[in-house]
Amino acid sequence: MKIAYASDTGRMRAENQDYVSVFINQSGAQLAIVADGVGGQNGGDVAATMAVSHIGNQWQQSTIDTVETAKQWLIEQVNSENDTIVKTAQRYRTLNGMATTLVIAVILANQLIIANIGDSRAYVIRQRQMRQLTVDHNLANELLQEGAITEDEAVTHPGRHLITRQLGVTDDSKPDLFAINLYPNDYVLMTTDGMPKHVSDENILQTVLSANDIADAVTQLITKTNNAGGSDNVTVLIGHQESEDY
Repeated sequence: MKIAYASDTGRMRAENQDYVSVFINQSGAQLAIVADGVGGQNGGDVAATMAVSHIGNQWQQSTIDTVETAKQWLIEQVNSENDTIVKTAQRYRTLNGMATTLVIAVILANQLIIANIGDSRAYVIRQRQMRQLTVDHNLANELLQEGAITEDEAVTHPGRHLITRQLGVTDDSKPDLFAINLYPNDYVLMTTDGMPKHVSDENILQTVLSANDIADAVTQLITKTNNAGGSDNVTVLIGHQESEDY
């Protein structure tokens, strides 16, 4: 899969606490990972960097090449990294309370496995239609799932800023897992919550489909986010499945 990504501080923040990278393991399988640090001055950027670099390093040393082994590996790595972040925060007073969201994609020859914790997202674009694969772990979405508020109310509800599951702070680090088949010409899009705050799903879809290439699409989406206010850090990663290959 061809992959392009970029990250930007945005228009309102002084520093970028997002982190993104791509890694390849011993079997040639790719892992893409996007993190959004939580905790303000208490080390959100440290938590995001730790999660991406530690999990990415473990992936590079692995030989994972099946869906089931990938799922088990993802659960183990997320739990292990949560313990590491919690213990590091307890050791250093300046990092107390640090945490991060996390969305990870394991990309096999013709299969995609997603692990998600927090409100960073993964989408798939297929046959000119886009579908969100992940579920946001925030208060607004939990209220929506319970039927306490409507979809329209969830868009502006203050609870959309309250993360209910994250990496760090507590022992509850269970990620959601999703697995789908990949087909030629599929797109995988991963992003921190900075972009969906400002750019609609329809706008995202049309931008990806009309761009010159995926790198151009990434640049356009970040620009559109900032032009619409850029109230948060923004990170966008797009993968294009040109054929049934890594």
